Formats: sequence, C-alpha cells, structure tokens
Amino acid sequence: MLFAELIKRRQSVRSYTARPVEQEKLEQLIEAVRLSPSASNSQPWHLIMVTDPVLKDQVARATYSALISFNRFVPQAPVLAVLVIERPKAVTQIGGWLKKRDFPLIDIGIAAAHFCLQATELGLGTCMLGWFDESAIRRLLYIPDTKRIGLLISVGYAAPDDPLRAKHRKSTEAMSSHNGY
Repeated sequence: MLFAELIKRRQSVRSYTARPVEQEKLEQLIEAVRLSPSASNSQPWHLIMVTDPVLKDQVARATYSALISFNRFVPQAPVLAVLVIERPKAVTQIGGWLKKRDFPLIDIGIAAAHFCLQATELGLGTCMLGWFDESAIRRLLYIPDTKRIGLLISVGYAAPDDPLRAKHRKSTEAMSSHNGY
C-alpha cells in the first residue's frame, strides 16, 4: 500500500469483530514501536500487549465509567496496547528541561503513530485512548507507581458496520503556510 493511501485509510475504529489478532501481526506491531525514532534515541517507552481475555476486559473497563461513557466500545477489541512512559536518557532530560519540551510525550506520540499505521497496513483497526483510570490499570498490569501510562490503543479487526469514513480536516490553507506563520 502506498503511504498516502495508508494515511487515508487509518481511522479510529470503535467497533470490532471477535476475531483474534494473529501473533505474527502482534509481533509486527511491537517491531513498529521498537523501530520508532525518539529524541537522542532514548526510546522512552515500554509496550504492554494485553491479550489475555480476562485481563484485557479488566483493563478495558478501566477506560470508562458511569459518568464517562465514550470508551464503552473498548471491551470489543481483542487486544489492548499500553504505552508506558520510561525515563529518557540524561541528555534528553537535560535538553527537555532547557528547551521546555516534554520529549518522552512527543516520542510516545511518534511510536503510537507507527503502531497505528502498521496496524492499518496489516488490515487491523485501532483507536488511541487518552481517557482511562491510570491507577487501576497500573494495579492490573503491575506497572510501578513511579511510571506514567502515556496512552492505550485498542486493536482488532474492524466490524463490517465500521466502514471507512470521510476525514474532516482543516483546509491546507488553514493549517499550513510557507516561509512564515
């Protein structure tokens, strides 16, 4: 698939089939994150692939509540990927402090983009999740209290009733310019 087509096909999937994701595809997703670029090559992430159905459902339930219900689709996904933020190299920490940039968050975003684009190329659907009960997921996955979870990504085969949707984006003129703001 051409990269331009891949970008157009990637979308947030909120309806999944029960079909399990093949192990070789999961390994390709892990490799996409492993090869992602990062500031000073710090690779400030630890990727947890949650595939055990019982554990996955427990983690999925920690992405919504009675008051916050927009992630109720998450239990349908057969896999949840959890990106934990790790401490970057000292040079990256110093550079981030001096430049007032949170490089690990930028790096997690790049890794998540690689993950989602690789998933799309493999025929899988994904949805990045920023809303979740971090302390509950930390307990479920034995993540140390000193670590932060950057985001979760639901992964699976999109349900037939979740067709490719038109992307609603700002116009090129509204979001870009040449040689100045």
